[in-house]
Amino acid sequence: MCIAVPMRIEAIDGLSARCSARGAERVVSLDLLHDSPLCVGDWLLVHVGRALKPVSAEEAHATWEIFDLMLETPESPDRLDADAQKP
Repeated sequence: MCIAVPMRIEAIDGLSARCSARGAERVVSLDLLHDSPLCVGDWLLVHVGRALKPVSAEEAHATWEIFDLMLETPESPDRLDADAQKP
């Protein structure tokens, strides 16, 4: 499964941006968004080091809430596999 995560732009240098999310920082390529007007503080959807599209702060926070819920759900696939192996 592929997943993209919302990250906030902390600094921009040409077609690269330093972005952060949940305490992690990454340098992200902006080459797919070269025509988009981006500013420090904007949110991006990031996959494998590339910004795919800008997203609103509301969408970014809602996405992280969904990720948090997925990790808390006892029916997650990892949890099901572990439960199936119990004697």
